[in-house]
Amino acid sequence: MARTRNAYRTSRSVYVDGNTVRKVMPERQSNTRPKSDALSARERQRILSDRAMESRARAERLEKKTQAISMPYLFALLLASVATLYLCFTYIQLQTDLNTRISTIDQKKSELDALRSENDALKNSIDTSIDLDEIYRVATQELGMVYPSEDQVITYDKSESEYVRQYDSIPQY
Repeated sequence: MARTRNAYRTSRSVYVDGNTVRKVMPERQSNTRPKSDALSARERQRILSDRAMESRARAERLEKKTQAISMPYLFALLLASVATLYLCFTYIQLQTDLNTRISTIDQKKSELDALRSENDALKNSIDTSIDLDEIYRVATQELGMVYPSEDQVITYDKSESEYVRQYDSIPQY
C-alpha cells in the first residue's frame, strides 16, 4: 500500500505530511521574472491607491466597532452596574450589622456571667449567715415546737393525676 505525501511550501522551508523517509527535494528554480525597479508610474499609483483604500476601509470598520454600543445595550449595562453596586453595598451593610449584633451578644453574655457570679456570691453569703442550729434552738426552746410523731403524719396517694393542688380537700381515710 503506497502512502501519499502532501508537501507544501512556506516562505523558507518545505513541510511534508506523512511518516515515511523523505527524499531531499531539489530547490525549484523560480521562473518569475525579477522585479524591476522601474515600475511604471501608473502601477505605483494604483498600488498606493489600493493601500489607501484598504487603510480607509480598516479605519471605517474600526469606527463601526467602536460605535457598536447601542443605547439599549448601554442602558442594560448601566442597570446591571447599578444593581451590582446596590447588592455590594447591601451585603457590606448586612455584614456590618451582623458583626455589631455578635459583639453586642458577646457583651451581654459577659454581663450575664458577671451578674450570675454576683448572685451566687450573694446566695452563699445568705446561706452562710443563716445558722440552722440557732433556728432549731429558738423553735424548740423559746417557741415550744416539737417534731411530729408517727401517728400525727398522714400520707395519701392521689391517683387521678400527679399534680397536687395546695388547697384541695384532703381525702378521709
